Amino acid sequence: MNFSEIFAASFRIRDHVVRTPLLESPVLNERLGGRILVKPEMLQKTGSFKFRGACNRILQLTPGERRGGVVAWSSGNHALAISAVCALLDIPAHIIMPESAPQMKIEGARRYGAKVRLYDRATENREEIGAQIADSEGAVIVPPYDDFNVMAGQGTVGLEIMEQCRELGVMPDNVLSSASGGGLVAGIATAVCTCRPETSIYSVEPAGFDDLARSLASGHRVENATGMNTLCDSLMVPTPGALTFPTNHALLADGLVVNDAEIRIGMANCFEHFKLVAEPGGAAPLAAILSGKLDVRGKVTVAVLSGGNVDPSVYSSIL
Repeated sequence: MNFSEIFAASFRIRDHVVRTPLLESPVLNERLGGRILVKPEMLQKTGSFKFRGACNRILQLTPGERRGGVVAWSSGNHALAISAVCALLDIPAHIIMPESAPQMKIEGARRYGAKVRLYDRATENREEIGAQIADSEGAVIVPPYDDFNVMAGQGTVGLEIMEQCRELGVMPDNVLSSASGGGLVAGIATAVCTCRPETSIYSVEPAGFDDLARSLASGHRVENATGMNTLCDSLMVPTPGALTFPTNHALLADGLVVNDAEIRIGMANCFEHFKLVAEPGGAAPLAAILSGKLDVRGKVTVAVLSGGNVDPSVYSSIL
């Protein structure tokens, strides 16, 4: 995946996606001593950045592949995105989701017409289930991050950041993005570093699921310990993606880690300063800034808020 593929993706999907804005709060800027710009991908279709990658991948299916449909696995946001794009293009969708996924995400995929297969994280393997469905239905597997076309679609977030910063007359010193499998931050890093190599890109993960941060430090992919938990249901993969990690290892400045208490504060500040509903994983970059994980004084820092699909009861209890 390279910059030209991201650029091509931006033209391919432009009639289907929302060009989300860059927002800032003077109060927050004064408090932190720098200029903080947030990119609210919860305003994207289906409530997260995942619509971009799903759209870029599925638009390139052949007519024969479209007839067989798509298989995808996800804790929620990729499931919603795949379901919505398939509904838009009249393509059958088979979605594999953990039983513990937020109910609103499960119901959302079903509302788009997808066939949802729930599985037990502890006893079943989602990739094996997906392969079985693909074989029986003649469907194409579209993974959540380890796919170059998906990564290129997510990279359009970075392309928009650079375009919008130019429109504001500034250039970003730092860009922060949450990371699960690493497709979003890899795409962003490829786009941003191509346009401005001196910009530092940081991944943000929840404590206990900081596999990318530890992999960056060690130079190779490592796994998370089993039995851990976090508020960030969208950031719970066991290890960085095989395709995403080489890009992230080459381009990221560092990996930052936040705990659930800091995530709650990030979500509350998204609401207070921007009137945005952020899901836990979506608020992680702002949480990292607010908790002092990165010195932003005197700098322009962009925080990508990756999504806003959170159950109302969970959200209200956190606020």
